[in-house]
Amino acid sequence: MKALVVDDEPLIRELVADVLLAEGWSVDMADSGERAFEMLATESWSLVFCDVQLGGADGFDVLKRFTETHPDTQIILMTGYGSAAGALEAVSLGAYDYLLKPFDISDIQTISRNIRDKILVEPRTEQKNQTEFTQTAELELVGKSPAFVEVMKLVGRVAGTNLPVLITGESGTGKELVACAIHQRSARSTRPFVTVNCGAIPSELIESELFGHVKGSFTGAMVDRRGLWEEANGGTVFLDEITETTLLFQVKLLRALQSGEIRRVGANRTINVDLRVIAATNRDAEQEVNERRFRQDLLYRLNAVTINLPPLRERREDIAPLAQHFARRVVRQGEPPVTFSPEVLRLFDLYLWPGNIRELENAVMRAAALCDHIVTPEYLPERIRYFAEMHDGTKPVSYTNDEDFLPMAEMMNRHLLRVLTHTKGNKQAASRILGIDRTTIQRLIKRHNLDTNGHDKD
Repeated sequence: MKALVVDDEPLIRELVADVLLAEGWSVDMADSGERAFEMLATESWSLVFCDVQLGGADGFDVLKRFTETHPDTQIILMTGYGSAAGALEAVSLGAYDYLLKPFDISDIQTISRNIRDKILVEPRTEQKNQTEFTQTAELELVGKSPAFVEVMKLVGRVAGTNLPVLITGESGTGKELVACAIHQRSARSTRPFVTVNCGAIPSELIESELFGHVKGSFTGAMVDRRGLWEEANGGTVFLDEITETTLLFQVKLLRALQSGEIRRVGANRTINVDLRVIAATNRDAEQEVNERRFRQDLLYRLNAVTINLPPLRERREDIAPLAQHFARRVVRQGEPPVTFSPEVLRLFDLYLWPGNIRELENAVMRAAALCDHIVTPEYLPERIRYFAEMHDGTKPVSYTNDEDFLPMAEMMNRHLLRVLTHTKGNKQAASRILGIDRTTIQRLIKRHNLDTNGHDKD
């Protein structure tokens, strides 16, 4: 029951120490990472609260030192400059938690009590199992909103396991990016990461694409061919839009997951394949099961861990950093950076972003490419400027009672109908305005039985 608090701000250091003392801990304090390293030569602690930015050695240095020399110590990193990438890095390296400032006293109390219970019920171990990972590419995990930081904590915790993961969320929220982050932080990071867009492969070809085929098994099968499942052997396969598959294929997929074996189309023998499966869907998987479009046993096999990505409208703190990130892609070396006028940032904050991050990326890169280093409203797509016209120009509409509020789905449906009316039912033109593909528009019209006023053009 010994704890250490490392922070170069005396007020924070003493606040955390006082809370831990009240919870029954014996507490030491250090004002720098270097001082903590000195104390580590003669002391040990079960619990460490450490600030990330310390001036010299930072919180990640402290985390790495403790996990190497005292693997049983539980480390909580504290930061006033939190980010999704930081949360993923901290938890992947073994941190117990990644605490965003300002935090509540109850947060410290909850963490300290959980760790106290953990100490009482679990035996001490000689060495903590740490997952070795290799980051093979820069991940664009841009964001600092609490909702996205919580998602990245979960990603960091699940990455080192071999559990199947189901990622849910609206189209454009970054499901493939999160799947890639899980793979790159896993023991399989040096092996292939294979993406399969199940919704883009015709149902009659998906079995051959995934499991391969032998020569002569069907018309056009001129040679033996390995499938994507074999290509991912030893690594990770990402099954995007998994709920778009047929029930017949789902049976074969379930068998492959249960047995670890596949059979190429037309073959007599099976092949053992070792891989991790990450699946994703933008639909409600439970509803798909209830409506008998998706097998319940397959869902249970895929969702050992479920990660739900929040839509962009629920993480508005991330809009401006994401916009800056996308704008930097357009700037050539040596040119001044692209900035955004206050009016543009206001429009970004008002807009609902039905296409989420993908829609923001398209809008920003278009505007950044056309403007003279400052993005002003005239460079934005018409749909974003048009959306602001539903407001009084300076602030959102003032609602007077609960009946004036509409569900988010209804607002998005109305906006889609306005755009289709504007394009006279031309779905291709509507897809350019909305920043989503035409098949998504067709699916929304069919799913919600939208009345297109007699217009129905492709």
